[in-house]
Amino acid sequence: METKIVEIEKPPEVNLILGQSHFIKTVEDIYEVLITTVPGIEFGLAFCESSGDKLVRIDGTDKEMMDLAAKNAMKIAAGHSFIIFLKNAFPINVLNAVKNVPEVCRIFAATANPLQVVIAETEKGRGILGVIDGETPVEVESMEKMKERKEFLRKIGYKR
Repeated sequence: METKIVEIEKPPEVNLILGQSHFIKTVEDIYEVLITTVPGIEFGLAFCESSGDKLVRIDGTDKEMMDLAAKNAMKIAAGHSFIIFLKNAFPINVLNAVKNVPEVCRIFAATANPLQVVIAETEKGRGILGVIDGETPVEVESMEKMKERKEFLRKIGYKR
């Protein structure tokens, strides 16, 4: 077995969701969940098929995000993995809906941070071992930083 690190390419303001599923139907089901959860959502979705034609299947509402998803899915190239790029939307708005798609087995990451995907490769193919999401923490938050965090969440409407 060989391990590899795949660097996800994306603009800093773009969020993504990386996961694993088990069936080609994933593409249409995730598409339907995204457009019905957030009306007007802009996204691109790519799914790595692991048998049959072994294609990267794509869909979405935004060509730029679809191209980004396809490019990164080809770099990851791990069977049954999927990647969603969100433009002007956040994973928190759709994550539970995506997790509830019957074909979805797991979510590896939901982030806007720089992301690295740790891949294992054997003679059979490739699989995702995990991810490196963002950077290493440098210290425990102070009381002042805790207060700032709480104020920020209320300011943007996620807490009352």
